[in-house]
Order: sequence, then structure tokens, then C-alpha cells
Amino acid sequence: MRTVVFDLDGTLADTSGDLLVAANRCFTGLGHAPPLVMGEDGGTAVQGARAMLRLGFERLRGPGDHSRDVEAHYAPLLDFYAADIATHSYFYEGALDAVAGLRDAGLACSICTNKPGWLTDIMLAEMGAADAFDAVVCADTLPVSKPDPAPFVEAVTRAGGDPARAFLVGDTQTDVSTARAAGVPIVLVSFGPAGRQVLELDHDHVLDRYTDLGELARRLLTD
Repeated sequence: MRTVVFDLDGTLADTSGDLLVAANRCFTGLGHAPPLVMGEDGGTAVQGARAMLRLGFERLRGPGDHSRDVEAHYAPLLDFYAADIATHSYFYEGALDAVAGLRDAGLACSICTNKPGWLTDIMLAEMGAADAFDAVVCADTLPVSKPDPAPFVEAVTRAGGDPARAFLVGDTQTDVSTARAAGVPIVLVSFGPAGRQVLELDHDHVLDRYTDLGELARRLLTD
């Protein structure tokens, strides 16, 4: 089966707002004003909890080794995020329609994300997409995560697909490295947190709108 594999944060959905709110709650709990800014820090948000905490502590305390503080607030940030995971988050325009269209055309669609599984499950359920994909592989599904190619391969095979007849849709260098390691095409979205700057990354194709994905998939996965 032909398979399209999607990154989640920044590719299928803009989740940066809820991530930044959760991170800022860690800092306000310490008595600080929120150091992270909605919109401006979206690119850091999709890099994960530790990246947001690191940036926040750097802004509050200056450059240095903040690893102890980052680790101390990592679990609380995830708890804050889980409790309010879909207030500001939304799927990009046409994303779920494009996935449904691919599946109706006989292709499989999977998610391969570095988000922990329990958070991914909560988010997809609250955003009404729990059954929208054939497989979901998360940061803790396997002993390794992206950019190791194993999660990508797992996302394809769990959907009943063949990794040789698949490609990855993403928005970061991690996704590029994953696709290159797996030996598959990488399609980068231009509407994620990085915007058109994503074109500076090595890529095979760019997706400007989800309405174009069906035709692109047909071209890339021609028998």
C-alpha cells in the first residue's frame, strides 16, 4: 500500500499556542513574567518542551547551562499541557480533508511524531481526529525517535504499507534528516512556524496548501 506519513506539530496542526502557554505557566509559577511570546516563538514550541524551557531560562537569566532547571520543569510543563491541550491548537486548513481524500483514494496515512504518545492520544481525541489516521507512531513507541528512520518505517508498516512506496510530510530539519535516513522523499510545508524559511532546508518538494497534496501524492507514489 502507498503511504503518506505526516509529522504532527507544525505540519498537520499549529499546536504552538498551547505549548507556549504551558511553558509560560512554569515560569509564572517561579514568579516571573511570561518570557515566551505567542506567534513569535512558535518555531521553538514545535521543537519540544525542553527547547521552550531552555529559551525561557536564557531570556530570564542569560546564556549558560540551564539543564538542571529545564529537567526540573519538564514533567510539570507536560502536565500543564495535558490539562489544556486544545484551546489554541488547530489543524491547518484542509489538512484533515486532504488525509480523508488520500484514504478514500486507497492510500494509507500515518503520523510520525516526537510528541509523547499519551499527549498525542489526548490531543487527537480532543481535536476530533482520533480515527483520522491508519497508524500513529510517537516519541516513545520505539526505543528511538526521529531523526532515526525506524519510527518512520514503523509508521508505514503499521498502516500496512511498504516503506519503498511512501514519503514524509514535515516542517523541520528533524523531518528532513528522518526522510534522508529512510531513503524517501521529504515534502516540507510552507505554512508551519518557519513559514517560507523552511525552503532553506534540503527538500524534495514544498506544499503550500493541503489542497495540493492529493496530486503530489499521485506523482510521488506512481506505480
